[in-house]
Amino acid sequence: MSEKAPANDDPSGLSGPEARRTALYMTLNQVPPGKVVSYGQLADLAGLGRAARWVGRTLSQLPEGSSLPWHRVIAAGGRISLPLGSVSGDEQRARLRAEGITVHDNRVDMQRHGWRPIEHSG
Repeated sequence: MSEKAPANDDPSGLSGPEARRTALYMTLNQVPPGKVVSYGQLADLAGLGRAARWVGRTLSQLPEGSSLPWHRVIAAGGRISLPLGSVSGDEQRARLRAEGITVHDNRVDMQRHGWRPIEHSG
């Protein structure tokens, strides 16, 4: 008698960590140019609950040359969490400005530039 593989409740066939990353990446890919989202909001929109820190860690491990718009993810309240003067921080600020996002005192105006998917769908 052969042993059956355990049932996988996820129809995508992905394991837990892979499914979480896939949900994160798919949601992040929907953030349009000129808009930003907080780590916590992104986690929530991806169905990951209160996983803001996990989102930050996962995005920090993206492979070099990734096409995901990681630069559109910022800390709560519009704060840019990557340090001024760091390569990644300077790249994030440059990419945001190139998309027309105003960065002032290391912050982005979430009222003006925050992504609200309901308003952008349709």
